[in-house]
Amino acid sequence: MRLHTTTWGSGDRTALLVHGLMADHRTWRRVGPALASRGYRVMAVDLRGHGASARAAGPEEYRPEDYSDDLVETLPAGADLAVGHSLGGLALARAVERLKPARAVYSDPAWHLKSGPFGYVPELFVRGKSLSRDFVKEFNPGWSDDDLDTEMESVRVWDERSAYGLVDVVGTDMWPAHPVVPSLVTLADPSALIPAGDAAMLEGRGFTLRTVAGAGHTIHRDDFDGFMSALDGWI
Repeated sequence: MRLHTTTWGSGDRTALLVHGLMADHRTWRRVGPALASRGYRVMAVDLRGHGASARAAGPEEYRPEDYSDDLVETLPAGADLAVGHSLGGLALARAVERLKPARAVYSDPAWHLKSGPFGYVPELFVRGKSLSRDFVKEFNPGWSDDDLDTEMESVRVWDERSAYGLVDVVGTDMWPAHPVVPSLVTLADPSALIPAGDAAMLEGRGFTLRTVAGAGHTIHRDDFDGFMSALDGWI
C-alpha cells in the first residue's frame, strides 16, 4: 500500500518518522519541524488504517509485515535517519534491512506484546475510540492542548480493526537479533514494553539504550525536550 506522507523542511539530509498504533503523522508535530531546523527533509507516514492512508480489507491485513512492506513501498531507501515509535518501531525494524537508513531510532518499540489479561488486549485499544478528552488529559498530564486535540482527531479517524491484526503475534519473540544499522532505543521511565531484563538483552545484542527520565510511552509528547536530548549524537 502506498501511504500518505507529510513533509517538513528541504534540507540535504532525509529523516523518516513512523508513528504508533492509533496515532498518525500529527503525533510528530513538534519533532518534524525540529528535525527540519537541523537540516533534514522530514517525511512522516500515516500507516495503513491511520490518518489519511487507506484502510485494509480486514484485520488480517494489519499484520506487522503489512506495515513494514508499506514503508518500503512508500519511503526512500538510504535516508540519513529513521525513527519509529511503538508499532512504528516494530514496522521499522522489519523494514530496516530494505530501507537501509544510515541510523535508526526506536522509541519504546513494540517488539514484544505480552499475553494474558495484563498484556496486549485489542479491546482496550478499541475502547479508546470512545474516551473523552478529559480522560485522555488525565491519563497524559504532560500533554499540551494541541497534543490532546491531535490525539482525539487521530483516534477518531483510526480504523479500530487494526488492533486485532496484532493478535497472532502476541506472546511471540519479535526481538531483533542485532541492529542492522547503528540503532538507538529510547525508553520510557519505566517502560512497560521493555523492562530492565529485556533492555539488558538488547544492549547485549548491540543496541544503544537511553532512558528519558519520567517519560511515558509516547516519549516525544510526554517530554519533547528530553526526547530530543536523547537523540544527541544521532542527529
